[in-house]
Parts: sequence; structure tokens; C-alpha cells
Amino acid sequence: MARRGSKKGRPVHGWLILDKPAGMGSTEAVSKVKWLFKADKAGHAGTLDPLASGMLPIALGDATKTVPFVMDGAKVYRFTVAWGEERSTDDLEGPVVDTSDTRPSEEEMRNLLPRYTGIIMQTPPQFSAIKINGARAYDLAREGETVEIAAREIEIGRLDLVSFSEDQAVFEIECGKGTYVRSLARDMGRDLGCFGHIAELRRTEVYPFTPEQLVDLPPLEEAAVAAHADGGDFGPLDAVLLDIATALEGLPEIAVNDDAAARIRLGNPVIVRGRDAPAEAPEAWASARGRLVALGAVEAGMFKPKRVFASGG
Repeated sequence: MARRGSKKGRPVHGWLILDKPAGMGSTEAVSKVKWLFKADKAGHAGTLDPLASGMLPIALGDATKTVPFVMDGAKVYRFTVAWGEERSTDDLEGPVVDTSDTRPSEEEMRNLLPRYTGIIMQTPPQFSAIKINGARAYDLAREGETVEIAAREIEIGRLDLVSFSEDQAVFEIECGKGTYVRSLARDMGRDLGCFGHIAELRRTEVYPFTPEQLVDLPPLEEAAVAAHADGGDFGPLDAVLLDIATALEGLPEIAVNDDAAARIRLGNPVIVRGRDAPAEAPEAWASARGRLVALGAVEAGMFKPKRVFASGG
């Protein structure tokens, strides 16, 4: 019998940039990857709807400590809006609630785009993970309740019309945390007087990761067959993982020697050295020999650790 408290998985650490297939939920994808790698810990950085495909960054092991930095990063989506119908879920999954024979012109669509660029207010969909009095909005919606969800401030860096036909249009958007593309399709349809819903949605980027780092699920499943056999080799699987520190692009890196790294791992602050080292930084990370040691802050020329990484990234 296994001892109580013993871990069930491997201590594997890093980021997997999964190309999530449509039809699979984000939680399901994380569970699948965790099982494939036999990892003891896993989480994702930004939910993708089951009907959506594309980039789903999955953190394994100590990489889960860096999830908030990826959650706050900009995201890029390419999506198709079908005109003429509004649906309860604002995508293909829900029933039709409003229809229109009106169809927008390309000029009307292009003229609308500036209204959805910059910092705007947006009301999340009824079918969303927003909590209303402790309950998820989608649970209340499935029970037939109509809930009041407050509009919130979001930021859209750019919104481009990629292609246009009479019944649908393809857009690409770069946006910040908390943006619901389904709400965007709903609101654009209402403003154009024709209603609309998401017919197809793909996330192509989550900063700081790039499309070149995407990994398909089938090759992982194939590699796992051999790895899960008795005495199997997890090397081919682990080789696709990115270093934990990949998620920290944009944060100041404080390079330290081995002695300073040892002090940091004990929770002690160290003096920041180097001509280009910052004297102050609310968020930074320390590295030794190019490997992640800790997350922390620089205050008065001292690096003060907040989260230590025994795995070394």
C-alpha cells in the first residue's frame, strides 16, 4: 500500500504549449497532459472554451508558480462571427434566441472596429465562469436563471477584419486579460443590427509564448505509450517542455552566483550586483548559471525572494 501523503506523479517541471483541439475542455486537457507526463502537479494559464482550439499553456510542477505572469499576458485570437442569429451561449453550442434578416456591409463592419479598440467596457456572457454570489454564472444559466453580470473594463490592442462574406466575417484580435471574444461577437451583432455569434474561435498566441512552440496532442499520446510501459523513457515527452523561466520574459533577471543562490533558497535577501542591475523592481527573478532560483522583488538594491524554486527551472 502507498504511504499516506506520498506523491502519485513524477516531479516534472516546465511549460507545455498545447495546441488544444476543439471539443476538449481546458480542464480535460490539463488532466490529459498531467496523465501523459505522470506529473504530480499541473495547471493552465487561461481557459479556452471547449469549442475553441489553439494555444493552451499548461504548467507542470513548479511552473504552476509562474501561472499568474502568463494569465496577465496579451492574447491573440482569430475568430469567425456568423451574422443573423444570437445564441444563448454566444457561440454554436447554445440555442438561437434572436434572429435577423439584416446583413452588414464590409464598410459598416470596418467603421465599427474603432469602437471596440482601446480600453472599453464589456459585459461577460451569461455562460461564463464569473462568480455570482458564490455560484458560477454558467451553472445558474443552465438552471434557466438570467443573472446580472456587471460590465468590466478590458483592453483591446487591435481588432482587424481579415475576411468578409455576406453571412459571416473573420476577425483577428489582440487583447488583454478578461476579454470575452464571445461577448465581442454578441455586441458587434447588436450594434450592426443583425445579431451574431461565434462560429469558430482559435487562440493563436499567449504572451510570452509563440506559435512555433505549439505541440499537438497526438504525438504526445504516442510518446506516452512507450513512456508508460515498465521502465519506460519519459525523455521524448520531457524534451518538449519549455523552461519555467520562459514565462517570465519581460521581468528583470537578477543573475547571482552559487553562494547567493544558496542564501536565496533559504529565504534570505542578497545584494544585487552588476552595472545594469535595477535598484528597484516590484517583480523580478533570480537566476544562477541560467537557471531559475526564485521570484521576488528588488528593494533598495536588495533582491528579496518571495517564491523559491528547488527544481531550478
